Amino acid sequence: MQPSHENLPPNADRVLISVNPTAGAHSSSARVDRLVALLRNARIQADVLTDLGEVARQANELHAAGRLRALVAVGGDGTVAELVNRTVAGLPIAILPAGNENLLARHLDLGAEPDACCRTIVDGALVRLDAARADRRIFLLMAGCGFDAEVVRRLHSRRRGHVQRSSYFKPIVDSIRSYGYPELRIYWNEEGGDEVRPVSWCARWLFAFNLPCYGGGLDIAPQADGCDGLLDVCTFRRGGLWHGLRYAAAIFLGRHGRLTDFAVRRVARLRIESDAEMPYQLDGDPGGVLPVEIETLAGRLTMVVPRRRISN
Repeated sequence: MQPSHENLPPNADRVLISVNPTAGAHSSSARVDRLVALLRNARIQADVLTDLGEVARQANELHAAGRLRALVAVGGDGTVAELVNRTVAGLPIAILPAGNENLLARHLDLGAEPDACCRTIVDGALVRLDAARADRRIFLLMAGCGFDAEVVRRLHSRRRGHVQRSSYFKPIVDSIRSYGYPELRIYWNEEGGDEVRPVSWCARWLFAFNLPCYGGGLDIAPQADGCDGLLDVCTFRRGGLWHGLRYAAAIFLGRHGRLTDFAVRRVARLRIESDAEMPYQLDGDPGGVLPVEIETLAGRLTMVVPRRRISN
């Protein structure tokens, strides 16, 4: 489904740049300075902020006054999600990618160079996409319960500063040694229904996708559509390292849909429970501990994208 789009307001002449100092593996200060200079050459006032509370306050005020052209997230997917959680619906967000995966930026065809980001802010367009909410936390890409959420929990419990791909090695090894693959119980509402009803649906791994984005090149839900008001909930029934390797191989080969212990369901709302104390992750960051209620938020996300993105 093609996302709805509109032109950037011509009189919006302010840009706020929110910098996450710990995003990615390296500092982004040189690229931020370049972006500020380019925007000012285009007669757009750009201010750089690092305090999230101040970023949200100013962004919401400028948006209400019709002057905010874009709030630029300098960081990864977690940085974008944090800004969405702190700002009002409809506020335009652009991205200068500076994380490790940058899945949302890649999905929207956003370049990592300041020149590309500046062109998007000056000449781009707005698109509206769905988001989702896990309890009170908005996420943009996907939620995960199972082994991946345990890895994320371990990584962030010892995080200090920038995260590199190598930072995942020890949490993965530790999870392989100790994770017990507890059973998940999933409840959902039928499309168009008002009540969440229990179903005979259990699994050891669960991924709920708003957009077809997952790290490490794993294409788990290529059919996920960020404009349909639904989540694509993918589950794998068996636990254990052997089955995990089998699932990963099937995903890389694009054959996991043929597995008898894989299932996918498109839902607007679901609840996930477990008898164990089990973490879940949202867009690659810790989300909390089960149980959790998840629902879609139609059109909640407003992104500034290159004009070519809406013509494809």
